[in-house]
Amino acid sequence: MSGLVVVSAGLGQPSSTRLLADRLAAAAAGGLRPDVAVETIELRDHAHSMVDATLAGFPSGAFRTALEAVTGADGLIAVTPVFNASYSGLFKMFFDVIERGALEGTPVLLGATGGTARHSLAIDYALRPLFGYLRATAVPTAVYAASEDWGGTGGDLAERVARAGAELAALMEARPAAARDDPYADPVPFEELLAGGR
Repeated sequence: MSGLVVVSAGLGQPSSTRLLADRLAAAAAGGLRPDVAVETIELRDHAHSMVDATLAGFPSGAFRTALEAVTGADGLIAVTPVFNASYSGLFKMFFDVIERGALEGTPVLLGATGGTARHSLAIDYALRPLFGYLRATAVPTAVYAASEDWGGTGGDLAERVARAGAELAALMEARPAAARDDPYADPVPFEELLAGGR
């Protein structure tokens, strides 16, 4: 397995988005083999590179490495704050750079945070269609955490996190190892290319 990659679009540091992402990652990791690596990508660290890649059409440096980690992952956790009843611009910009089909079949756990529970449906009408378009496989349980979920015992949030993490781990473990063929590993000899052009 290549591992589990966590994408957090939180703007602050610390942020409730990162806190939820960490809890989801821990829940999923509990159902995976101990050798499965978990990598977290903070989108705020790549904000300028995302703008450059969007304008130039070419990701570079650490941002390119982050994209490769996401597209090569065996499982993905994607968590965004909700602004204006949808995912954040930073979150959208990141997934806009990913080529369609690059996440095909990748199990993904969707999460979101917001100030009020009224925004919880943003997962179903904004995030699920986005990952459907990218052909990823979203787990049935998504987790939305409002401000009030962080107070008290957090029992309901803990249950949802545990269920969603278990669902992601099960999908990752059941997924056959992807054959990530390198299109440049077996090049056509130059002589054959020349002969074919005649």
